Amino acid sequence: MNHVICYALLFVILTSCITPTFAAQLDVRLNPAKDDAVVNIRYQRTVFIEYENGGDIADILRNQEFTTSFNANPNSPGVVSLINKLNQTLSEDGSVTRIKHLDIEYDAHLTGRNLNTSIDYKINLIATIENFVIREYSDNSPALVDISWRGLTTDEPIVINTPEFGDVEINMPISFLKNNVVDVYNLLSNTTAIQLLSEPIMNADGIRNQPLTNWHFLFDPTGINVDAATFGLADEISGFVVSSFTMGESSIREGRQVEKVFENIINLDEEYAIRSIESADSGNVFVVGFAAVDKIESGEVFGVSPRSPEGYATTSTGGFPVMIIYGMAGMAGLGAIAILLFSNRQLKKEVGQGQQGIDPSRLRARSTSSDAGGYQTVRGEAYIADENNDDSDKSVANNKGSMPKEWKP
Repeated sequence: MNHVICYALLFVILTSCITPTFAAQLDVRLNPAKDDAVVNIRYQRTVFIEYENGGDIADILRNQEFTTSFNANPNSPGVVSLINKLNQTLSEDGSVTRIKHLDIEYDAHLTGRNLNTSIDYKINLIATIENFVIREYSDNSPALVDISWRGLTTDEPIVINTPEFGDVEINMPISFLKNNVVDVYNLLSNTTAIQLLSEPIMNADGIRNQPLTNWHFLFDPTGINVDAATFGLADEISGFVVSSFTMGESSIREGRQVEKVFENIINLDEEYAIRSIESADSGNVFVVGFAAVDKIESGEVFGVSPRSPEGYATTSTGGFPVMIIYGMAGMAGLGAIAILLFSNRQLKKEVGQGQQGIDPSRLRARSTSSDAGGYQTVRGEAYIADENNDDSDKSVANNKGSMPKEWKP
């Protein structure tokens, strides 16, 4: 019992020290032989405003529905400013990588219901990065690929000018309420809920702060002929390996990954619950070549070679040798052979034993008696051929439609 109390206290202390971070999903394919790469990073969040007891906010939001959705590129006012802010964050993180082009897909949707209102926020950044290759590959040394740029985060307001909606601030959840439901914004602006609703959506700290040594590592040692189109590469890269690093799974390395839920209770004319929910952070980084995690002064990098080191027989995090995999497959094969041999021996033991009941060769068939109800049935019965008893007594499968002798008039 004392141990349980200690663990509970430790959990409370640790969780009270955690600074709220929000989710992002990263996907990128890097080729050290190319000058640029396309990064896709998505930020998603859902905010619930709950009003089980009704109230002024409930009266305003019930049955309401609003959507703000648009695409933007560097020609849209405000996008270049976002590129500069993200590049500033990368510089502060010690990264030499820079964003040279950025497309934005933004969608926010409000749905008002009887007991709550939900607002779904989705921001998808499609960024083209450059300068991520710190050192090119040579016969004497692997290429060095910068990966410390992966924390694409900004905590500043981002205003994009759109033809459909005018100026739209996309990074602070409260902005959507301010633009679409100003009465609710005014009610919440003087409460503690404003802090939760002002947490920036574009936050990838969870991806940046998870060391690459904790990411799950896999590589394909047979080459990427089949996947060449995915990377936009020609056949000359045949024989190269592809390394993949993934995060976001629950494991001993990363810990338990769960959705992030933050809640704030406010009291106005009624009690309201403001809840923010996001999925766990996740990331997928694919590298053409054999990539090993390393560190330089500015941050984490990949050391990338066209092929895996000689004698390297690992395809997953943890140094799991191929020979063990082959050994496990061999053991499974031996187990299958043992089962077959055992089954064969059992069959041989049963040879000659045959059926344990009546020998089918002793059975004969005949029609059911016509005196059963005064008509001839189409069903029959079987009898044992070598018995001398009365036929009516040696049936083993009487026709149920026949009348027994003792019931006959």
